[in-house]
Amino acid sequence: MKTKVVIGLSGGVDSSVAAWLLKESGYEVTGLFMKNWHDTTGLLQSECHWEDDIMFAEMVAKKLRIPFHSVDLSGPYRERVVDYMFSEYEKGRTPNPDVLCNREIKFDSFAEEAGKLGADFVATGHYCRKETLSAGDDTIYRLLAGKDENKDQSYFLCQLSQKQLSTALFPVGNLTKPEVRAIAGKLGLATANRKDSQGICFVGKVHLPTFLQQKLKAKNGPVVEVPFSFDHQVWHSGYRDGNVEETELIAASQPYDFSKSSGRIIGEHNGTHFYTMGQRKGINIGGFREPLFVIGADMEKNILYVGEGQSHPGLYRKGLKIREDEIHWVRKDLEMQPDEVRDYDVRIRYRQPLQKARLYRKADAMYIIFSKLQRSIAPGQFAAWYDGDELIGSGVIDW
Repeated sequence: MKTKVVIGLSGGVDSSVAAWLLKESGYEVTGLFMKNWHDTTGLLQSECHWEDDIMFAEMVAKKLRIPFHSVDLSGPYRERVVDYMFSEYEKGRTPNPDVLCNREIKFDSFAEEAGKLGADFVATGHYCRKETLSAGDDTIYRLLAGKDENKDQSYFLCQLSQKQLSTALFPVGNLTKPEVRAIAGKLGLATANRKDSQGICFVGKVHLPTFLQQKLKAKNGPVVEVPFSFDHQVWHSGYRDGNVEETELIAASQPYDFSKSSGRIIGEHNGTHFYTMGQRKGINIGGFREPLFVIGADMEKNILYVGEGQSHPGLYRKGLKIREDEIHWVRKDLEMQPDEVRDYDVRIRYRQPLQKARLYRKADAMYIIFSKLQRSIAPGQFAAWYDGDELIGSGVIDW
């Protein structure tokens, strides 16, 4: 009997080619489309909705002669991804819905539905790889970066568990995007030249303030421009040798302590929860030689702090903090113990080149201190650490 794989057919080229590769490898393949969102509030009209996606997914399934099903997961998606987004923005944090969607939906709710169809494995079109290691009677699953450095999507899977990885397959992980499109073209798949999806996972490209105003009310407040020469202190370049006190780690990872007296009021905003660290668009205040960037926010007083130019020191920090309850180890066998220190490569956003960093595990937090200053470290985003091309762990940035 053939091993059965249910693949998440999204209506894009990556999952289409992944389905073909699985079939060519001898698996019994079934396509399953996830319908996760119905509301069009804030959705840009130029973007395709799920009706277009399911049409393309079904066309691919017919072309490949594989069974096709669809499932409505809008309930768990709203509860476990969208409601989380609203909650995080309300706290002044910037969540990453794609990471949550993979952990909570694709490799959880969707995997459950795949199990109902008799799946032995669940496959997606992610550009990443999986390898296995033997450790006595146990099997350890390694999550590796995709071969295409420009499309590596391992970061989006940084919250997966060993259990979730055990039944996951990533057929296009050893291919580049041009190779995937070339295969789709040769096969005559309808998705061969279809644009990649953008925006919030399964929602699409949205006007974020409009989308967030479904639950978060606008609240006008002052915008304070902080001069380039503001009094700030950052940890010097490189790492500190020897023992580092936790007070030093806290100081290196905290946001700058701005106040109204740090600069001058130059306008108004409609709510600090609508903005994120490093944001340029949407400030809508002119009269400056260089663009303004968000460099901080006081949620309680509803004050937004901005700085002029992308080299403004308020954009840069040396470190970040992750709370104990938000540290996740893909490789549980490599979990750091309190007071342990290790060097890893770290990224704090998708497609950011890996950065040299030192991780300090303390009793109630993890501190990550970078070799070089990092721009726009945003609370709510995920920091993921790698050993070579293997993703070891991740956590939600806090301060």
